[in-house]
Amino acid sequence: MPRHSQAASRPSIATVKHVAELAGVSTATVSRVLSGLSGVREPLRLKVVDAARKLGYQPNRAARDLRARSSRTIGVLIPDIENPFFTSVIRGIEETLHASGYTLLLANFNEDPAREAAQLATFRAEGVGGLIFAASREPAPLYQHLSEAGIPMVAVSRTLGKLRVDQVTVGNRDGAFNAITHLIELGHTRIAMITGPAEFNTARERQQGYEDALRTARLPVVEELIVHCDFRQTAGHDAMRRLLEAHSRPTAVFAGSNLLTLGTLQAIHESELDIPGEIAIIGFDEMAWAMSLRPPLTTVAQPALEVGRTAAELLLDRIRKPEQPRKQVVLETQLIVRASCGAAAQTRRTRHLA
Repeated sequence: MPRHSQAASRPSIATVKHVAELAGVSTATVSRVLSGLSGVREPLRLKVVDAARKLGYQPNRAARDLRARSSRTIGVLIPDIENPFFTSVIRGIEETLHASGYTLLLANFNEDPAREAAQLATFRAEGVGGLIFAASREPAPLYQHLSEAGIPMVAVSRTLGKLRVDQVTVGNRDGAFNAITHLIELGHTRIAMITGPAEFNTARERQQGYEDALRTARLPVVEELIVHCDFRQTAGHDAMRRLLEAHSRPTAVFAGSNLLTLGTLQAIHESELDIPGEIAIIGFDEMAWAMSLRPPLTTVAQPALEVGRTAAELLLDRIRKPEQPRKQVVLETQLIVRASCGAAAQTRRTRHLA
């Protein structure tokens, strides 16, 4: 039987991934070494150089030139550009990137997984130096492909359990718990919740906080009072209409996002119900116009601007130190009490989650 030479076992075309596997390092480390970037310890650098030599790795000159031009550009992919939360997140990202000499390349996929995949493919073709994103309910495999290609990434708001990237979220569970507890303290026992699709961690965590508060107060969790729908104003409107048409309608409602809050308020106003006399409401997300409503809206405020700034800082740190441990940052929320829940104005803060 003929012997197989070392050369015969080599891949026909060696890639960054092949070099990473042979050297026992990440693709990000290989990319940094082969691009001549600093921040890689000398023993690891030598491993990469040796693996590349053994595999006969040849860099793609066109791709290398594109990376050189695009390495100071960061892709930002969001699910809904009309959502005020993401607008503030983008602002925080842009401020931080600009201060460090980076530019932002923004894309919106409108909660459409196919469009999400197309935008990710475009980012990869553009050779962005990193990616900040909030994924859809059906995350595209291209996220994993980008990670394997050595592109640094940070997930914001929505998390992806199987993808090992840095993450920035908020205390969704505690925020919802505090809101529902406050309504219970005001005497409400039949409290509805309108929240997003269960596939999203944000919706699940807020529902968990809702249920925790009810159980802590020894109140039942009534499934018919929990409505899952898209994070859209029209969906919130339809959900609230169904709750109001039920045989025993709720005396209070917790809307799980800013757009859901708008739809909920629309349905309540159409029904000519008094807020908070006939129904109380608390929304998740602080909005600039919350104080302009009559009555002013009680909200669980999440620090959207700080989410964006933190995500950009994590990404820049990952670019500088690609081998460091993954980080998950959870920022605290704040319950801002106004008249829509029937209480005197006051401010409460959730506990900080480190």
